Amino acid sequence: MEEGSVGKTIGKSTSSSSHGTEGPQGLSRRPSRSAATTTFSLEVFDNEVVPSSLQQIAPILRVAAEIQNDRPRVAYLCRFYAFEKAHRLDQSSNGRGVRQFKTALLQRLDRDDAPSVAARVKKTDAREIESFYKQYYENYVKALDQGEKADRAQLGKAYQVAGVLFEVLCAVNKSEKAEEVPADIIASAREVEANQVLYAPYNILPLDSAGESQCIMQFEEIKAAVSALRNTRGLNWPPSVDQQQQKSGELDLLDWLKAMFGFQKDNVRNQREHLILQLAQPHARLVPKPEPSNKLDDRAIDVVMNKLFKNYKTWCKFLERKHSLRLPQGSEEGKQRKLLYMGLYLLIWGEAANVRFLPECLCYIFHNMAYELHGLLAGNVSIVTGENIKPSYGGDDEAFLRKVITPIYRVIDKETKRSKNGKAPHSAWCNYDDLNEYFWSADCFALGWPMRDDGDFFRSTRDMAQGKQSSNKAGSLGKSYFVETRSFWHTFRSFDRLWTFLLLALQIMVILAWNDVPISNIFDKEVLYKLSSIFITAAFLRVLQSLLDMILNFPGYHRWKFTDVFRGILKIIVSLAWSIALPLCYIHQNDNISLPFGKVEDILSSLNQFERIPSLYLMAVALYLLPNLLSAALFIFPMLRRWIENSDWLIVRFLLWWSQPRIYVGRGMHESQFSLLKYTFFWVLLLCSKFAFSYFVQIKPLIAPTKDIMKIRRVQYAWHEFFPDAKNNYGAIAALWLPVILVYFMDAQIWYAIFSTLCGGIIGAFDRLGEIRTLGMLRSRFQSIPGAFSACLLPSEKAKRKGFSLSKGFSEVTPNRRTEAAKFAQLWNEVVCSFREEDFISDREMDLMLVPYSSDPSLNLIQWPPFLLASKVPIALDMAVQFRSKDTDLWKRICADEYMKCAVIECYESFKLVLNALVVGHTEKRIIGTIIKEVESHISKNTFLTNFRMGYLPTLRNQFVKLVEILKEGDESKHNTVVLLLQDMLEVVTRDMMINEIRELVELGHGSKDSGTQLFEKATDSRPSIKFPPPVTAQWEEQIKRLYLLLTVNESAMDVPKNLEARRRITFFTNSLFMDMPRAPQVRKMLSFSVMTPYYSEETVYSKSDLDMENEDGISIKYYLRKIFPDEWENFMERINCKEDVDIFENDENILQLRHWVSLRGQTLCRTVRGMMYYRRALKLQAFLDMATEKEILEGYKAVTIPSEEDKKNQKSLYARLEAVADLKFTYVATCQNYGNQKRSGDRRATDILNLMVNNPGLRVAYIDEVEEREGAKSHKAYYSVLIKAADNLDQEIYRIKLPGSAKIGEGKPENQNHAIIFTRGEALQTIDMNQDNYLEEAFKMRNLLEEFNEDHGVRQPTILGVREHIFTGSVSSLAWFMSNQETSFVTIGQRVLARPLKVRFHYGHPDVFDRIFHITRGGISKASKGINLSEDIFAGFNSTLRRGNITHHEYIQVGKGRDVGLNQISLFEAKVACGNGEQTLSRDIYRLGHRFDFFRMLSCYYTTTGFYVSSMLVVLTVYAYLYGRLYLSLSGLEKAIMKSARIRGDTALKAVMASQSVVQLGLLMALPMVMEIGLERGFRTAMGDLIIMQLQLAAVFFTFSLGTKLHYFGRTILHGGAKYRATGRGFVVRHEKFAENYRMYSRSHFTKAMELFILLVVYQAYGSAATSSTAYFFLTVSMWFLVVSWLFAPFLFNPSGFEWQKIVEDWEDWSTWISNRGGIGVPANKSWESWWEEEHEHLQFTGPVGRVMELVLSLRFFVYQYGIVYQLRVSQNDKSIMIYGLSWLVILAVIVILKIVSMGRKKFSADFQLMFRLLKLFLFIGFVVTLVILFQFLGLTVGDIFASLLAFMPTGWAILQIAQACRSIVKALGMWGSVKALGRGYEYIMGVMIFTPVAILAWFPMVYDFQTRLLFNQAFSRGLQIQRILAGGKKNK
Repeated sequence: MEEGSVGKTIGKSTSSSSHGTEGPQGLSRRPSRSAATTTFSLEVFDNEVVPSSLQQIAPILRVAAEIQNDRPRVAYLCRFYAFEKAHRLDQSSNGRGVRQFKTALLQRLDRDDAPSVAARVKKTDAREIESFYKQYYENYVKALDQGEKADRAQLGKAYQVAGVLFEVLCAVNKSEKAEEVPADIIASAREVEANQVLYAPYNILPLDSAGESQCIMQFEEIKAAVSALRNTRGLNWPPSVDQQQQKSGELDLLDWLKAMFGFQKDNVRNQREHLILQLAQPHARLVPKPEPSNKLDDRAIDVVMNKLFKNYKTWCKFLERKHSLRLPQGSEEGKQRKLLYMGLYLLIWGEAANVRFLPECLCYIFHNMAYELHGLLAGNVSIVTGENIKPSYGGDDEAFLRKVITPIYRVIDKETKRSKNGKAPHSAWCNYDDLNEYFWSADCFALGWPMRDDGDFFRSTRDMAQGKQSSNKAGSLGKSYFVETRSFWHTFRSFDRLWTFLLLALQIMVILAWNDVPISNIFDKEVLYKLSSIFITAAFLRVLQSLLDMILNFPGYHRWKFTDVFRGILKIIVSLAWSIALPLCYIHQNDNISLPFGKVEDILSSLNQFERIPSLYLMAVALYLLPNLLSAALFIFPMLRRWIENSDWLIVRFLLWWSQPRIYVGRGMHESQFSLLKYTFFWVLLLCSKFAFSYFVQIKPLIAPTKDIMKIRRVQYAWHEFFPDAKNNYGAIAALWLPVILVYFMDAQIWYAIFSTLCGGIIGAFDRLGEIRTLGMLRSRFQSIPGAFSACLLPSEKAKRKGFSLSKGFSEVTPNRRTEAAKFAQLWNEVVCSFREEDFISDREMDLMLVPYSSDPSLNLIQWPPFLLASKVPIALDMAVQFRSKDTDLWKRICADEYMKCAVIECYESFKLVLNALVVGHTEKRIIGTIIKEVESHISKNTFLTNFRMGYLPTLRNQFVKLVEILKEGDESKHNTVVLLLQDMLEVVTRDMMINEIRELVELGHGSKDSGTQLFEKATDSRPSIKFPPPVTAQWEEQIKRLYLLLTVNESAMDVPKNLEARRRITFFTNSLFMDMPRAPQVRKMLSFSVMTPYYSEETVYSKSDLDMENEDGISIKYYLRKIFPDEWENFMERINCKEDVDIFENDENILQLRHWVSLRGQTLCRTVRGMMYYRRALKLQAFLDMATEKEILEGYKAVTIPSEEDKKNQKSLYARLEAVADLKFTYVATCQNYGNQKRSGDRRATDILNLMVNNPGLRVAYIDEVEEREGAKSHKAYYSVLIKAADNLDQEIYRIKLPGSAKIGEGKPENQNHAIIFTRGEALQTIDMNQDNYLEEAFKMRNLLEEFNEDHGVRQPTILGVREHIFTGSVSSLAWFMSNQETSFVTIGQRVLARPLKVRFHYGHPDVFDRIFHITRGGISKASKGINLSEDIFAGFNSTLRRGNITHHEYIQVGKGRDVGLNQISLFEAKVACGNGEQTLSRDIYRLGHRFDFFRMLSCYYTTTGFYVSSMLVVLTVYAYLYGRLYLSLSGLEKAIMKSARIRGDTALKAVMASQSVVQLGLLMALPMVMEIGLERGFRTAMGDLIIMQLQLAAVFFTFSLGTKLHYFGRTILHGGAKYRATGRGFVVRHEKFAENYRMYSRSHFTKAMELFILLVVYQAYGSAATSSTAYFFLTVSMWFLVVSWLFAPFLFNPSGFEWQKIVEDWEDWSTWISNRGGIGVPANKSWESWWEEEHEHLQFTGPVGRVMELVLSLRFFVYQYGIVYQLRVSQNDKSIMIYGLSWLVILAVIVILKIVSMGRKKFSADFQLMFRLLKLFLFIGFVVTLVILFQFLGLTVGDIFASLLAFMPTGWAILQIAQACRSIVKALGMWGSVKALGRGYEYIMGVMIFTPVAILAWFPMVYDFQTRLLFNQAFSRGLQIQRILAGGKKNK
């Protein structure tokens, strides 16, 4: 359950193994650890690490290490033998690391030789090893073998060791030429050899004969599956198979398939276990139960078979081929045949490596092999040879890999190499999808079987096969149906219906507004006629779409089929025809426009004579709309559409061929009628709001001013106007309308944000989210929690009703249902204990929260946890003391509080119980009995208060508390104190409290006086009257502790638990029990599942040095975490029993605990593993509640978690059964792809991973092993997928499957997942990322979640279950808090709306649960093509949807997730996501979804995937459009003219429009869903508070800043590519980022863009005339200034210590050094500006011609400034000729020439002609001064002019720079590249200084620094974090 620790770093050479080893000492046998312990006491590391080419000697070295202490000489001999063997394996030491390894081993042998000879027992080495072998065999192997067979792992290991010893023994005998090996040893060795095979390492099922006794093999369903597989009757075995094995029945169907088709041995072993588990699961769930239960039922086989072959059968149907699954008649034979087919498919899949990404290629391989399989079984005879048919690729081991998979792999590899690591355009190479789509047409069958080398598919590798040198011009398969061409047009192409709809709606609104039509008159003939022009627009857009389809797909012409080309051309012709015909008819209709060609007019007018024929245009439109009407009809009836798309009728196929090409995916994705209505309603409402807003707010107000502007004549232009006589001032109108139109296209995103927030909030409320938000709410509902718990989490036979009710009552658990109460207690306490283990609560809080495990039967009431009952008893006592009224009133008041009633009764009953246990004297018992009888009779008569004085109750309580305290301690020496206390208590009751004396008591008292002894005293002769200390049992201890808490806790435990995280978790868990979830099945009947975590080389466990390592501010991780989590630190100290910090470092155990404490608060693998292993712990507890008897349940789960040795060995014990069930249902695979290399290089992480495995026996690690193999003299790398587990504190290999080559061809993470997916098991697969966490209480709900696969979720079964996440990194800083809020709102409210009602949720990363079989037969759980699948996760969602999956979202269960916490990390993450979205825009998946969804689902898909990024881009483009429009108006003089005209006419509307601002803040909209979600789950008051605090902490600045990141990377990826995976780092960030680092990071994405906007705003301020005053200007541009300031200064605002003067000085020095450093080969970007500059513009070198042209066109905008401003200078003296502009270029040219002369001069003259160079500079200076004087004197130059010309020329220089970079090759050829670089550096320098100066000025004021720290770390401040001390004085506080 918990992880182990990190080992000490292994030395680079294995010589470190000399320093003692950690293996088991000699022959001692170690018990394996219990999986449920909380200690991480084990620190393991593997000393015997060997190079990959010497893998065979590792076992020998391991044995040597193990027996080192026991028999040093034998260990020496083993090492010596290992050395010899290593030398034989690699004589010339060519392998990597072999020479060093041999040297180290030799050194060790030299060192150990003499001491080991001295320690030798026998005279010679041969004798020594013989005697040891015999001893080992007799004392260990035999003893184990004859003992219990249960300790299988130990036995297996013993046989391994014995085998190695025998091998060494033979070698020693040979070298010493001693006598032959004794016969008895040879006999024992044979036995060992035979058994070694039996005890092979296994994963879950020990399938060898030795494993049959294991508990997991005793399950009926496993037995059934195993026996079914072993039925090999009627199969003909090839001669190569051993006859003996055939007869013994050891071989099964998969062995036969291996023998026939040549699969690898470990692949067969792996898939055997896989298939058995796959068949066993449904067999166990069958209703009615199969008879007999150990025989595999056909129904179970069919369930698996149908799922496994569903995609294959669909594929065959699509290609119109008969599938190869031919089944015979007989049931037994049929069963065998089905198993053979399933086995064959799984074996193909298990060895397919990267080919698994081509699901239809696998179908093709299976199709042919299954056909051959049928031929083999039917005994078909070959026509050619007359012999029985043999498989085409059969025979030896690895034949299938070599002959089938490797050729296909080579094609994939060759194509991927063409991508030049993602730098080549997508059209230049085939990705996984292109290759897979080759198998979507029947042409693929031309490949034949055996596959032809000259087939089309192998075109790219044909040269390799023929042994030629592969030339670059080798053929290629070419792109398939789709080409990912880089272009923004993809957005239009994929979502053409959306853009057409928006454009037509815009046209309609403009027509209505222009003609000023009131909405009521819309149906007038005139208006309708005008509106009908939209059909012409639609026709033009259709032309555009069909042209785009042709042009963008053109690079894929290699694979075009005639029908596709014909369809494309036909579409263009038809759309062109319509776009000509419709306008013609329209114009003809409008009589007052005469047609230019009369003939046509005559024909048309003759048609008009037929009055019955409606007007021509209407007919044309009706004809044009026919297909649209058809699709509308299909939209309304989705069932019909689904049937049509899946139909094979020719007429249907023809119609579909016209509308969209027939492809394999994307058919029949439509939802049910009801779902359709829901999302249609959502979008209709949204679109109505949007259009109403657009019409009344944006479009209508602009119409009148537009008409006015068009009327303005005789404009005085301020510059040289090229078209002075142009009418209507179209430029001005464009400048006015463009921003409005951009906002119109974007604002649907804003409406979506609003509507989805409202919708999500309503759905969330109906889902009952946030009903229990606080501890108060939890207390008030705690009584119904046990009922809710048993309803949700305990299996019951009756199915739960689905349906919604406003109230949700659960029957309260009554006291007599003891087992149910006990079950609740087990689970609740386990959760509370997990809180304690994680240090969220202290020991005292734990005691207050626990429920008694085993309620006492004598207490007829439910025992609530003490935190609910705290202080109830003291309050009740006070009430009783002060109460003067009747009994009934007092009881009423006590009963008013249910918890008080329980507390009082429980205390009274426990009081009796304690006395009963304590007092054993006869007289004393009678006295107590009498008093109790008296009390109870008065209570029943309601006369208690009249007969007892209540004032003395507190005295009685105090004495009873003392008594309980003594009982708690159980100290024998206090016997006399107990006697005195009991006497005091008796006195208080009888003397003080009783009003009337009781005769019986007086008599008993006299009796004791007569005997001469005091009451409760021990008489000399008789037995003692009290039994102290009483016999202690766990139950007794629990009761006394509880009683003590009830009596003594005075203050209310309102704040238990104190820890915020514990509160959040406990409230979420209890709240989720009231939400709608499926009933839990029994653990044996639940769906089984796996969890998989891809891991590369992130942090696993922090080492001791990591904890103490300080950053530049003197802060260590340990110190930081202690300050952030002070309460958890205290709880941790309490748990490990340390008072002071120094105590921790006194022993290794505590240091280990500390390292884990820190690691479990970071984003480490160790945290993830711990979280995921909670599943196993939860399953074991749930299985216990399912399987245990009532007696065992009442004894409690604790008894099982700490099993006796006997229980561990006994395979029938409950402990063994629970372990077995957990193994059966849950597997966890961590795919640490580099583990092999890390282990060999001595990386600490390998040791950490080993420790995780040792401490979590259920964890498996899969890695890719790179091994050097030799063939003759050549060595080459071989790659293996390896699965390991921990055995005996070392890693043990289970499976090793050879791969055709390196697994990482495409994107790293999906390839990593793909290599390991073959080792997962079960029916579901949860993908978990490396930065996630899980909680025990959530793990209990997993079986409910898995039941969702069987629930009704619409037309199709769910294939991915979405799960919500909790972001756990929010407490670090304000940035982390914004990020976690934003992320939380996306994973909750965002995805809730996507799943229902919109039905477009995809897969966004990680806690989602996949239907495993569905996905492994359809290409896996992510896509891996380089570049295009950068965001690999979402493509799994696309793929699932396109292949008729269904993705749901569930919020009653959550998983933890870490997010990035510093601004730079967040920006890197956003950049990665934005690049991923850019690539998605180009992808075929988005295109297909955009075309195959119905209209409204397509809208949802657009606005929630790439549309969000397009809209973000439009927001910023609006700012640009607005400002450039204003620049044009103000510089050209149009603005002046318009304002003048408006003033003359008094046209206020025109004035208002000229001074309107149109920029929309998306930043604040990001906060909408957040507020709703926080409101739902934590209350709306909290939400509003949070919102205000976020605004005060400048959240708006952060969101505006991240908008820039998204826009930059999204746009750049679409235009130029260059998207790459960006590692964001997952550390704790409280570190100051240097200025240079921030500059490098944000220079292009934010600073240059902000600078441009800054210059625009300044120019507009200088020359604009719309804003009459500076305040008007401010209000006009305030939001743009906000954008500029955010983009320029956010990185410094959010940078810790960003305004500390000392840091500023250091940053400046660092930046100056960086910018002046020369670049060069091997100089990294962070060391030199030149290297960074090259890297930053690298994408321009690889972009296509379109990208280059776009760069050039975009750069032209910078020339506008110069053109406009030159004419405004005083120097120009109002001359408007073009000459002025030409002269301005002369100035620029002069400056460039002078700079060039100086730089050339420096190179030429600097050394030899120093004086010449100085003179030259002097002349230039004099010339410059003279020129200035002349200009000032004679040409009227002013100082203002100088500043203005700076504004004019700076952008020009920048434009030249941009153009030069885009045309780099030309510039280099001209030899101007050096000058371009110098210009670039100059600009960077200016920009850096401009940004740096304000920051430096602010840093002068100390208060700015204080304010910033407060702003950044407010979260942490409010939790008592003194960041001041952290940042300044970490060192002092150590």
